[in-house]
Amino acid sequence: MGKELIKDLEKKKIIAMLAPSFVAEFEYPEIISQLHSLGFDKVVELTFGAKMINRLYHSQLLKNKKLLISSVCPGIVSVIKQKYPEYIQNLAKIDSPMIATAKICKRVFKQPVCFISPCNFKKQEAENSKYVDYVIDYNELKQLFASNKRLSKPTSKVQQFDKFYNDFTKIYPLSGGLSKTSHLKGVLKKNESKIIDGILEVEKFLKNPGKIRFLDCTFCHGGCIGAPFISNKNIGECKKKVLDYLKLSKKEKISKTNLGLIERASGINFSH
Repeated sequence: MGKELIKDLEKKKIIAMLAPSFVAEFEYPEIISQLHSLGFDKVVELTFGAKMINRLYHSQLLKNKKLLISSVCPGIVSVIKQKYPEYIQNLAKIDSPMIATAKICKRVFKQPVCFISPCNFKKQEAENSKYVDYVIDYNELKQLFASNKRLSKPTSKVQQFDKFYNDFTKIYPLSGGLSKTSHLKGVLKKNESKIIDGILEVEKFLKNPGKIRFLDCTFCHGGCIGAPFISNKNIGECKKKVLDYLKLSKKEKISKTNLGLIERASGINFSH
């Protein structure tokens, strides 16, 4: 995939879509200039897509009384489909932030997109989606950086992501990121929701869900910052990087044209 991507980057304008856990593995904002040096035309993160699917979770939980299981993690979706088919009906029929962002990019930019993934589950999800044209993981990206002769050193000039800026969903790679950014206060009582990270703990919960109405869960411990292609296995350090990135983002000056305005996704269906 890496060789094919590099070859196509020479003749196509391709958008790089970074998984939100990227700050646990790469430096910001240097990663943006590095990706441009590889030949990517634009670089986006998934925060705006996350914002749009949050709206669906919020609206569904307002009217849904039975158990709703988050489907943002394809690892969770895969395990439930394979081992717990009785819960398939409880999986949210809502796009992941990756698919949502890819749909938005296709609408606005009309260019092919490449997803850069922290795990194999997300790679498989991207490969099976008609909205994603290329996919590589963090390790493959590092290899491209190491082997690409055109790659220049990151510039000192501050660079920002292309369009669709949204700061509060930058905590999505943390366990419970979905719940904490979906404005669920007043929608769910404290005893009606559960945040679980780690597939063994999720499976234990599924054996006796009780009266929980919303399960916000991830396959990996810590959330996506615990993904296999993140080299730092210290969850605490990775979490700090995400939170520091959130603090930094709130200080950045963002032009009005780059804000994640809901109107930009008007008419796009983010459910399935």
